[in-house]
Amino acid sequence: MAGLFKRNASATPDAVTVDQDVEVRPSAYNASIGYIEPTASTKEWLKETLIPSRHGIVTYIKSLFPVLTWIYRYNWVWFMGDLVAGVTVGIVVVPQGMAYAKLANLPPEFGLYSSFIGVALYWAVGTSSAISLGPVAVMSSLMGHILQNVDLPEYADTPWVIAGCISLVVGCIVTAIGLLRLGFIVDFIPLPAIAAFMTGSALSIAMGQIPTLMGNNSAEGYNTRDPTYLVFGNFFKYIKECDLNAAIGLTALFLLYAIRWCCGYASRRWPEKQKVFFFINTLRSGFVILLYTLISYLVNRHHREDPKFSILKTVPRGFQHMAVPTVNSHILSKVAGYLPSSIIVLVIEHISISKSFARIGNYTIDPNQELIAIGLTNILGPFFGGYPATGSFSRTAIKAKAGVRTPLASVITAVIVVIAIYGLPPVFYYISNALLAAVIIHAVGDLISSPTAIKMFWKVSPCEFLIFWLGVIVSVFTSIDNGIYASVAASAALLLFRIAKARGKFVGVVKVYDTTSLEDAVSVPDSQMRNVFVPLDRSNGVNPAVKPREPRGGVFIYRLNEGYLYPNAVHFTDHMIHEIKAQTRPGVLNPYGSLGERPWNDPGPRHKTESDVDPSLPVLRAIVLDFTGVSHVDVTSLQNLVDVRKQLDRYADTSVAWHFVGVKSPWARRGLLASGFGSSDTAARTLFSVANVGIVQEKEEPLQSNDEEYKLDDSRPASEKAEVTSFDTLVVPLLSIDCPYFHIDIDEALKAIEMDLGLK
Repeated sequence: MAGLFKRNASATPDAVTVDQDVEVRPSAYNASIGYIEPTASTKEWLKETLIPSRHGIVTYIKSLFPVLTWIYRYNWVWFMGDLVAGVTVGIVVVPQGMAYAKLANLPPEFGLYSSFIGVALYWAVGTSSAISLGPVAVMSSLMGHILQNVDLPEYADTPWVIAGCISLVVGCIVTAIGLLRLGFIVDFIPLPAIAAFMTGSALSIAMGQIPTLMGNNSAEGYNTRDPTYLVFGNFFKYIKECDLNAAIGLTALFLLYAIRWCCGYASRRWPEKQKVFFFINTLRSGFVILLYTLISYLVNRHHREDPKFSILKTVPRGFQHMAVPTVNSHILSKVAGYLPSSIIVLVIEHISISKSFARIGNYTIDPNQELIAIGLTNILGPFFGGYPATGSFSRTAIKAKAGVRTPLASVITAVIVVIAIYGLPPVFYYISNALLAAVIIHAVGDLISSPTAIKMFWKVSPCEFLIFWLGVIVSVFTSIDNGIYASVAASAALLLFRIAKARGKFVGVVKVYDTTSLEDAVSVPDSQMRNVFVPLDRSNGVNPAVKPREPRGGVFIYRLNEGYLYPNAVHFTDHMIHEIKAQTRPGVLNPYGSLGERPWNDPGPRHKTESDVDPSLPVLRAIVLDFTGVSHVDVTSLQNLVDVRKQLDRYADTSVAWHFVGVKSPWARRGLLASGFGSSDTAARTLFSVANVGIVQEKEEPLQSNDEEYKLDDSRPASEKAEVTSFDTLVVPLLSIDCPYFHIDIDEALKAIEMDLGLK
C-alpha cells in the first residue's frame, strides 16, 4: 500500500495503514478522509436516557405483565407439569407457613395467609417459573425479633398489626425500586455477604428452635430470642426442664433426615426410579406431620384442654383477619430502624434464588420485575392478614425438580392453600409445636454454607472469606439484622478500597507468533509476528523468561486497569509519576534558579551538579495512557490529569506529548478534549488507521489521478504493476481525524510518537 501512492509535502498525512493490501484510488481515499466524530451532546443524552420514546413506553408497560408473553401459548403439556409442581409445593407450604408464623411470633394462621397471597399474585407479574413466594425462615425470624423488641405495648395482643404495617411499607419501597429500574443495586451485595447472613440466620433460627423442640422453652427466665450464643448456653442451664416434647421433636427430626438420606441412597441405587424417590423425599415433611398429628390426636383427644405435650390448638377457619392495614406515624417511628434490614432480606434472598434457578433452567429473569412482584405481594398481603414474604429456597428447589413449566403453577399452589385455610383447621388443632420446630430446623439446615463453599471463598479471595465469618459471628453474637449490616458494610468497604487503591501497570512490547506445537516451533521473520503489550513486571502471568521491551527515548506506556474516577485518580497518577521520575532525568538540572525559589520539599543536595543525575537516563518525551480498561472519567480525575501534565512539563522542561489508546466512551473523549487532551491547534494527525469498507467497482483501465495532493509512485517493478488490478474502493479512517492523540491501539500510538519525535 505504501508504495502505491504518495502525498505531496504540503499534505498533512505522512503515512497510512490499512487492514487489506488492495490498490486504493486516490480520489476515493480523499473523499473519505474527512471523518470527524460528533461531540457527545447533553441534549442527546437526555433524550436517549431520560425522555422515553413511544415505543419505549409501550415496551415498559408490557414488561410489567410478563404473563402476556407466554399465556397465549399455554397448553395441556405445560398444565400437567404445573399441576404436579403446584400440588407438591402446596403440600409443603402449608406446614411450613404455620411453622414460620410461629417463628415470627404470630399465630399459625398468618403463615397461611402469607402463603396464599404470594403464590396467587406472582404468576401474573413474575419472570421465573420456579420461584415460590411466601413466608421464609430468615424473614420470619427477623420479624419475630422486631415484634419482640419494638416498643409498642398497645399492640402487644395484636402484633400482626405491626407486621402488616412493615409489610406494606417495605412493599411500597421495593415496588418503587423495581418501577424505577434500580434493580442493579442488588448486584452490589456479593455472594459472601449473602452466604454470611444466610448461614448466621440459619444458626440463629435453629438454635432458637431447639428449646421448643426439647420442651424447655417455657422455662422461667429462658428467652429464646436472645443472641444465639446465649440461647445455646442457657439451653444447658435449663436442660432439666425438658419434657415429653423432646420425644416428639427429636424423633420427628430424626425421621425427616432418615427419609431424606434413604431417598438419596435409593435414587443412586435405582436411578430408573429416581422420580418416585424424589416425590417421596419432597413430601417427607407432609408425611411426618400427618404421622405425628395422628399420634398427637390419639394421645390428646381426651386431653384437649390439658394436652400431654404442646400443640397448636385452635386455628381459625378462613381469612379471619382481612382488613385495611394500620399505618401511622407512631408505628413507623418505632419500626423505621428495622426497615433497611427487612428490605435487604426480602430482596437479596429472592433475587439470588431466582437468578440461581434461572441459570439451572436456562432462562433469564428480570430483576426489576422480580422486585415489583415482591413489592406487590407485600403491599397486598396485609389486606389478607399476611406478613412480609419473599422467595423460598427450599420450595423453589422442590418446584423446579417437580417439573414446573410456567409461573401458573403458583395458582395451583394457591388453591391448595385456600383448601387448607378453609378445610383443615380442625386437623391443625393437634399439630405438635415440637414437630413444627423440627420442620423448621430441618428446613434451615440447607441454608448453612457447606465446607466446600467456604473453602472456595478462601481460595478465591481471603478478604471475602473474612467478611463471611464476620457476618456469621456478628449474627451469632448479636442479631440477624446486625449481621446483615456488618457483612454488607464490610463488602462495600472492600469494594471502595479496591477501587481507591487500583494501580496501573507500565507495559512493554513482546513479539509473538502462534504455533500448534511447542516441540516443532521454529523462528519466523518479524513480518509474521504480532506485537502484544504486557506489564513490564509480568504480573499477568507471563513466563518470567520473557522480557518485554520498553519503549525507547523517554516514552512510557501506562495501562489503567480500573475506571479512572475520583477515588483512585491520585493513586493512579502518583504511581505513574514516581516510576517515570525514577527512570528519567529532569530536563534541566536546577529549574528553580536560586535556593530561595526552590521548593522546601525538593530532596537532594543543596547545590545540584551534573554528578547528581544519571546522564544515561532519557528525558521524558511522551506518555501513552491505555484507557481500554476505563469506562468512565469524572471532573476530579481529569483535573488531576491536567495537574500531572503541568508537573511533568516542568520536570521535563518541555511539552510532554500525551497519547490515549482505547477511549471507549464518547463522554470520556469529550471530557479529555475539554481538558486539553487529544487534540492540538498546532499538531495534526500523522498516522491513520484506515479500513477498506467496500469495493465500488472493478476497473480495467490503468490507475489515473487528477488529485493535486497525490502523485503516483511508479517505482514498483513492472511485474508488480501487472499483478495489481484497479478498484474504486471506499477507505475510511477508524477514528476522528481531528483528534491526533487518540489512537485505536498501542501500536498506532507508538508509530505516531516515533514519527513525531523522529525516533526511527
